[in-house]
Amino acid sequence: MSEGVQRYLSREGARIYRWPIDLFPDLSGYAHLVVVDDIRALVDVGSGFGDSNDQLEQGLNEIRQSYTEPAAWDDLTHILITHGHIDHFGGLQFVLERCHAAVGVHELDLRVLTNYEERLTIVARRLHEFLDESGLTVEERSRLMALYLLNKHLFSSVHVDFTYSSAGMELGRLKMTHVPGHCPGHVVIQVDDVLLSGDHILARISPHQAPERLSLYTGLGHYLESLELLRQLAPEVSLTLGGHYAPIEDLVGRIGAIEEVHRQRLSAVLDLLQTPRTIGEVAHGLFPSASGYHELLALEEAGSHVEYLAQRGYLGVANYRELERDGPVALRYVRLGGASPSLPRLIPRRREAS
Repeated sequence: MSEGVQRYLSREGARIYRWPIDLFPDLSGYAHLVVVDDIRALVDVGSGFGDSNDQLEQGLNEIRQSYTEPAAWDDLTHILITHGHIDHFGGLQFVLERCHAAVGVHELDLRVLTNYEERLTIVARRLHEFLDESGLTVEERSRLMALYLLNKHLFSSVHVDFTYSSAGMELGRLKMTHVPGHCPGHVVIQVDDVLLSGDHILARISPHQAPERLSLYTGLGHYLESLELLRQLAPEVSLTLGGHYAPIEDLVGRIGAIEEVHRQRLSAVLDLLQTPRTIGEVAHGLFPSASGYHELLALEEAGSHVEYLAQRGYLGVANYRELERDGPVALRYVRLGGASPSLPRLIPRRREAS
């Protein structure tokens, strides 16, 4: 990638270095090095796929050469993982072969790193059941499962030195806030007035949502509650650096824009479900041009919104009696007749930041 290392200074003088990494085909992101007091923390380590590891190392080399910052592998004190998605932790094995920094993650994502194979097997089974109930054909299910598993076997379990809760949700001047939704153990990391937001807040897109039935503490409900929690931190934050896309200077405005995306999406799902439909049909209605891996993302996104509405009494399952028979059943959701057409209560009520 042509973009090089960028340096940002917090209000109190912490140095944050940010550089781009190619994570997977058609997906790029950023690694960050935070230098504050005696801490040199690498935040997220890329996917470990393709050129990702080389670009991670090249960024550290450029920090040393261009900024005369001690940033060799042996200079690192901590490796901090914002959340348990492979494009953020997949490079850990490469990194741990080169340094002895302490690895930290939130406890709800701990077993993603330390019991990776078990976790992958369990989630894959849940995903297969979700695809069954979404109304896909056998061929469609097989194709999407193959796409899901394509790069997952590049990683294997690693040792983790501490969880953020065990450290009191802070590391010197670095403060962690748990923001589940996009991932069970997602945290944002604040250093003075700079926020490293991982995938919780992104500049160009609404971060991907999946139904909580696939993994506890995901789901749209948790995500919206976490957005509201982050709104309370916003007065302390002047710059937000996400794991993908450009920096964000108006955190409150970006939170509001993401909420509006979900408000419109929930409304669209209610309109689609005036007649019974499967999640697969809802996904096609919301994202008609999705193809390849994006088909799976579209199904999970649709599933998270259907789940959110069903949990709150807006939807029922028109063919629930079919669940009494053996074998997979494609569930057909429908809007309930008594459900209010208004949506204000579906998005957490905004509170003035204090």
